[in-house]
Amino acid sequence: MADSKRGGIRGNERITGWLFVSPVVLLLGLFLLVPILMALWVSFTDWNGQGSPFQSGVPLAGLDNYTNLFTQDGLARENFMTSIRNNAYYVLAVVPLQTGLALTLALVVNNRLLKGKSFFRTAFYFPSVTSSVAISVVFLFMFANSGAINAILGFFGINGPQWFVDPRGILHLLLDRVGLVDTNAPPAALTEHGVLGLTWWDWTSGPSVAMCAIIALVVWTTSGTFMLMFLAALQNIPGQLDEAGLIDGANRWQRLRFITLPQLRPTMFLVLTLGLIGTWQVFDQIYVMSQGNPAKTTLTPAYLSYRTAFRDFDYGSGAAISFVLFLIIVLLTLLQRRALRERP
Repeated sequence: MADSKRGGIRGNERITGWLFVSPVVLLLGLFLLVPILMALWVSFTDWNGQGSPFQSGVPLAGLDNYTNLFTQDGLARENFMTSIRNNAYYVLAVVPLQTGLALTLALVVNNRLLKGKSFFRTAFYFPSVTSSVAISVVFLFMFANSGAINAILGFFGINGPQWFVDPRGILHLLLDRVGLVDTNAPPAALTEHGVLGLTWWDWTSGPSVAMCAIIALVVWTTSGTFMLMFLAALQNIPGQLDEAGLIDGANRWQRLRFITLPQLRPTMFLVLTLGLIGTWQVFDQIYVMSQGNPAKTTLTPAYLSYRTAFRDFDYGSGAAISFVLFLIIVLLTLLQRRALRERP
């Protein structure tokens, strides 16, 4: 009898819980799940944006919108693979830089001897809460041909580049500078062979000069948010652990490596995961600062999806690019989780 009564109470609690969360579930289903399913359907059609994508007159494309991105020679595959290359170099630059800078800033503001901690925490975090569009416009002026960055470089005798005009990759520039290759006459072995629609010379270009300016902007604006995550984790580490290491004769670097960093593993995984997702979804800075130019060297999958759907009115291909990007993010997140998991 008591078990039946207790089961009834539990049942009422479950019903009450579902009643409380039902508004959020309905809103998420209506404004998140339903649009995703609609976009998935559009990715299998040649819908041009006119009328409903579910009407009988919309031609079906099947898997063509997806296969065109990987197997069919043409502009669609070339643009998509160019965007993947650009975004890959962007991720490889931004994620380590923003993570390292955020951890460094967190260690600085967590120092007990630092005066004015509140000021520095606010100053470091301020770029993260400022409009990305406004900051992008400011950086456009800073990286202009006669802007502040080139003026600073000129002070040290360096002739600054035309940041948003120069499409050359920095790896090509470095190889040319040390005399290993001539960018005006690259090796035939790299230009005559390739994979997935791009030559090996294109794949090995590195981020362009324009992309480097965007990378600097993103690292500066995102490090403050991740700094707060690291700071919260640092303040949760028991002080006895650091004191024990100090008593055992460990220096500052050894305490950081063998005590602090292992305690930050969950936060490190969170920061790297959020950084990975955010960098593969970069859009607003590209839209404001370059729109994929010069010569498509700042084109990213997210911006390509927007341009394909809303400028070229090829909504099926645009939706397909979005879902391929989603799968890339999921796959890389799972690989990162496997790489960072604690091993027995």
